[in-house]
Amino acid sequence: MALTEKQERFCNFYIEKGSPSEAYRLAYDADGMSDSSVAVEASRLLADPNIALKIEDIRKPVREKAQITLEAHLDDLKRLRDASEQDGKFSAAISAEISRGKASGLYVDKVEHSGVDIPSIVINRPNGD
Repeated sequence: MALTEKQERFCNFYIEKGSPSEAYRLAYDADGMSDSSVAVEASRLLADPNIALKIEDIRKPVREKAQITLEAHLDDLKRLRDASEQDGKFSAAISAEISRGKASGLYVDKVEHSGVDIPSIVINRPNGD
């Protein structure tokens, strides 16, 4: 199914801005909509398989050009961790190791929305909890 012009714009703004809500506001008439309504509509769009495919199509050439692989990324983080540890920069070494864990899927960021007036809480937990 072909995307509408607004859906296409949403995809492009999402890639550019990195924020579903901001992309929705730029692509659609969101005047008068609450932040939570915008977030719900933006989430609904991201869940649409046609939109997800379009976003993937937009990202594919950039990813291929960068030629980033998970293995290379993890190796670079390991190298940075080891160099930081050797230099006695333990904070940087720990940060690199945590980044390796996140990149390999050991940790998942979970966002819990508990209400419109209550800020979101980000909880880092080991994967599986």
